[in-house]
Amino acid sequence: MSIVKAAVCACAIVMALSAAVRAGGRLADPAHGEQVHARCLACHALASDRVGPRHCGLIGRRAGSVPGFDYSPAMKSAGFVWNAARLDRFLTRPLTMLPGTSMTYDGVPDALDRADLIAYLAQVDRSPACARVAPASAAASPPLQR
Repeated sequence: MSIVKAAVCACAIVMALSAAVRAGGRLADPAHGEQVHARCLACHALASDRVGPRHCGLIGRRAGSVPGFDYSPAMKSAGFVWNAARLDRFLTRPLTMLPGTSMTYDGVPDALDRADLIAYLAQVDRSPACARVAPASAAASPPLQR
């Protein structure tokens, strides 16, 4: 792994973990986040693409960049990297944050559930299921839009 990739990964992990503080200063609960993630399983899996793209490597990945996945034009041209704050906004109301996305799920309205889900997604990359998945390359992604 190059120094740049390692730095990007480390930065993404720090941002995800810093966003894992729940309202009231309590730490987010990744175990509860795994239960919240069960709602996602109708369309997503951790290590493979389904109706939606895989969730392994989501934090720190450029939106619309999983090779071979058929993203909506809106997601392909979103021009951002998923971090905890952006994921929180998207999960609140996906169609409001990114009009034209093909993710028609209404979102996760409870802020604590979202914090727990994001904490779970931040730590799941260290799981055996995700260890077998090649990450989507940020270098292979289109340039970020300003």
